[in-house]
Amino acid sequence: MEKLMIAGGRPLKGTVTISGAKNSAVALIPAAILAESTVTLDNLPHLSDVAIYTEILSELGASIEWNNEQMIIDPSAMKSKPMPNGNVKKLRASYYLMGAMLGRFGEAIIGLPGGCNFEPRPIDLHIKGFEALGAEISNENGSLHIRAKQLRGAKIYLDMVSVGATINIMLAASRAKGFTLIENAAKEPEIIDVATLLNSMGAKIKGAGTETIRIEGVDEMHGCRHSIIPDRIQAGTYMIAAAATRGDVTVDNIIPKHMEAMTAKLQEMGVEIHEMDESIRVVGRALYDSIDVKALVYPGFATDLQSPMTSLLTQTTGVSMLTDLVYSNRFKHVPELVRMGAKIKVEGRTAIIEGGTLSAAKVKASDLRAGAALVIAGLTVPSDVTEVTGVEYIDRGYDNLVANLTLLGAEVWRENGEE
Repeated sequence: MEKLMIAGGRPLKGTVTISGAKNSAVALIPAAILAESTVTLDNLPHLSDVAIYTEILSELGASIEWNNEQMIIDPSAMKSKPMPNGNVKKLRASYYLMGAMLGRFGEAIIGLPGGCNFEPRPIDLHIKGFEALGAEISNENGSLHIRAKQLRGAKIYLDMVSVGATINIMLAASRAKGFTLIENAAKEPEIIDVATLLNSMGAKIKGAGTETIRIEGVDEMHGCRHSIIPDRIQAGTYMIAAAATRGDVTVDNIIPKHMEAMTAKLQEMGVEIHEMDESIRVVGRALYDSIDVKALVYPGFATDLQSPMTSLLTQTTGVSMLTDLVYSNRFKHVPELVRMGAKIKVEGRTAIIEGGTLSAAKVKASDLRAGAALVIAGLTVPSDVTEVTGVEYIDRGYDNLVANLTLLGAEVWRENGEE
């Protein structure tokens, strides 16, 4: 069991370069299944989720080559194959195999996804979309059996905004007969990224990034080359870390527009922000004002940054309130922060956070973003070492974390420990 050791109290200073978006990568890789020839993905992050997806596609018969941050996928020899267990159980985003395989082969037999377990995330909207397109679905021995002799376009209204359901329906509908209309669709930048790849592969998708997406199904799709957008959640995490340590960090290779909600909240606290074409400089201050934050669907404040933001709000001079309107119980990081001396009370969907100083402790990450929150908290603690276990969760979304933080002047290292 690996653990992350953090000797805090050092302001982060320098420049960090952001890699490709994890939440795009885990959808773009299965999207390649829809092509009949080679798909090349550039700016791909080296994450455990990406590695698992590489194994899954290889099991299905794809040929995959790596060249630094580039993945070359040849899906031409892929065949439909039941995948009730194994790697699909390790990966939340394995549900994208459903839409991709349904579109390419007319069937998918997939075990229910795994991944972070901070809150149950049912896939009923995905199923509703597939059924609207003409698929028949049954749950047999813990696996979903999804079959369609012929997918046909349909009008689909999502009862709630869902990134996963929006993408999954796009994947399947790209190869359906006729027109599909997705209403109340998610607007996240990752939706646009996936639609851009699909259109480059020959799909006909309009309206990605708005609440209404129109798709004209095509009979065949071909390979292409696509560069993944920068990871806005990774960028936000480093921005928060810079502010929490009272540092001076330039976060490079980003799309500043994607960071507007984060930038606005940091400025409201009193953090100094300098925005450039493809980077943002974050300059911390000694004192921060308490603020209220609400995590919402895009373009609101990202729920994936709610946990890291909790750690920053412990550094204010007053009482802050952080409400998550996307997930009702995404506060498993709070008891661990309390072990570090944080004064936080959770009431329903809201965490009430009283500013103060933290102390070092042995804490455990329960999911990906909770892990990031604990790392940030550890970076603020002077003259002592914080020990974070559950590193495997952090590796799902942050590549080169230790190297990047070390480059910024932090004292962070990995150690092997006993269970």
